[in-house]
Amino acid sequence: MNSERSKASLGDAARVAPVDLLAIYDLLFSAYGPQKWWPAENAIEMIVGAILVQNTAWTNATRAIARLKAADALSFAALDALSEADLAELIRPSGCYRAKARKLKAFATHVIERHGGSLATLFDQTAPNLRRELLAIHGIGPETADSIILYGAQKPTFVADSYARRLFARLGAQERPTYTSVQAVCRQSLPADTELFNEFHALIVYHAKAHCRAKPRCIGCPLRDVCRHPGMIDTPFSDSYHDL
Repeated sequence: MNSERSKASLGDAARVAPVDLLAIYDLLFSAYGPQKWWPAENAIEMIVGAILVQNTAWTNATRAIARLKAADALSFAALDALSEADLAELIRPSGCYRAKARKLKAFATHVIERHGGSLATLFDQTAPNLRRELLAIHGIGPETADSIILYGAQKPTFVADSYARRLFARLGAQERPTYTSVQAVCRQSLPADTELFNEFHALIVYHAKAHCRAKPRCIGCPLRDVCRHPGMIDTPFSDSYHDL
């Protein structure tokens, strides 16, 4: 990151209202309980899910994962061996399946060629170094990289996705939240604890489904007393992950 972008990010992070993020976490946890994220049996499934869920609902990603399992293709060796066309057909329910097939194969090839197929070897580095390596892989952006670091490698980083940015804006925690600025606020305000970041992100996602939607459902919101958003809109609850 160049110096001008660094200054801009720090400037955004500095414009913070006195919002107690740990208190927000406590309110969400009391309302919704533990979320037990990421919903996957192992780190490989978690990574595959993080790629497949890009720009789609989680239910679509899980359908694609089920098809990979049925084809015994949920391993880096299997993903690497499949043709791009065959892999795309297997993950068709996830949408953008041709692009996602390229991304999955790029990730599998990278782990095989650079780390002998071992996630333990890939993860055996500092979080900043791991993030740089992940971002260099085709199809891995900041949100997917941070999800892999947090839920796969189990290293502390905050996934500042669109739900988190929306929440921070409505709470008044930032004037113009960006991915980088929300992460900076969390680094400044929260202990670098993997379990905390894991649970906080999962709770924010659930809260975005239950209340903090694009058109907010403020009635019954556990953050209503501390939220600065003026809306009081009662809209139906949705259990979809990425339609908010």
